[in-house]
Amino acid sequence: MTNWQLNESFRSTSGTVRWDRQGPESGESVVLLHGTPFSSFVWREIAQALAQQYQVFVWDMPGYGSSEKYQGQDVSLAAQGEVFAQLLEHWQLSAPCVIAHDFGGAVALRAHLLHKAAYRGLALVDPVALAPWGSPFFRLVGQNTEVFEQLPPPLHRALVREYVSSASFPGLRSDVAEQLIAPWSDEGGQAAFYRQIAQADQRYTDEIQTLYPQINLPVTVCWGAEDIWIPVAKAHELASAIPEARLTVIPDAGHLVPVDAPATLTSALLTFLRALP
Repeated sequence: MTNWQLNESFRSTSGTVRWDRQGPESGESVVLLHGTPFSSFVWREIAQALAQQYQVFVWDMPGYGSSEKYQGQDVSLAAQGEVFAQLLEHWQLSAPCVIAHDFGGAVALRAHLLHKAAYRGLALVDPVALAPWGSPFFRLVGQNTEVFEQLPPPLHRALVREYVSSASFPGLRSDVAEQLIAPWSDEGGQAAFYRQIAQADQRYTDEIQTLYPQINLPVTVCWGAEDIWIPVAKAHELASAIPEARLTVIPDAGHLVPVDAPATLTSALLTFLRALP
C-alpha cells in the first residue's frame, strides 16, 4: 500500500488538485481530508477498509502531496476551505460523510460553517480547531521561513523526517516515513513545506471557533491518547463545544492516529457511519 497514487485532477482556485475515488458508486459517499504536513497517504489503509462498503473520495490539498505546488500559492486554511467546497460541487456531492484529520478538520469546519457545505455526518480526528495551536517548533519555523528555506537538502530532509516522526506514538516504519516526507524532498517541495507553515494562522480557526455550538449534524471526535502535537485535553474541550458530539480516545496512538491505529480508528468510524440517520 506504499504505492499510493491519485489518478484524477481538478483545477481549483489554488492550483491543480489530485484526487481519486474508491469503492462502489452505489455506496454512501465518504470524503477523507488529510492534515499538515501530510497527504492523503495517511488514509491509505482506512480508505481501503471503508471502500468495501462506501464510495470513498481522497484528495491532496493544493500545495500538498501530489497536488500542484508553486511560488506564491495560497495554501492557507481560508483557501483550502474554499477549495474543498469547490471539490464537493465538482464531485456533485450534496451531503457526504466527511472524515478529517488535523488541519483537514479546520478545512472541513470552515467549508461547513462559512461556505455552507452540507454534510451527513462529520468525524474529526485530532483536528486543528481550538486556540491556541502550533508547537514551539512550528512557530519558530513560521517566523523564520526565509532562513529554513535555505537549508541544504539533506538537512531539510532530516528535519522533516524528525518532525513528521514526532507525530507518531509507536514510531513510523521507514517506508511509511519515506512516503510522508517524499512530497517535501525536492526543490519545489522544500519551498512548499515552509510555505504552508508560513501561512498557518490561528485567526482562521478563531473566525469559526465561536460557531461550533451552532453545528447541527452528527459529529464524532476521535483522538490519540498519546498526541503530543495537540494534547487530548483539547478533545474534551472540542467535544463539549459541539452539541451532542461523541468522543472516542484511542489508546497507544499519537497525533497520526490513521497511521498509528488504523484498525481501532476504522472501527470507531464505522460505528459512527452506520449509526447516521
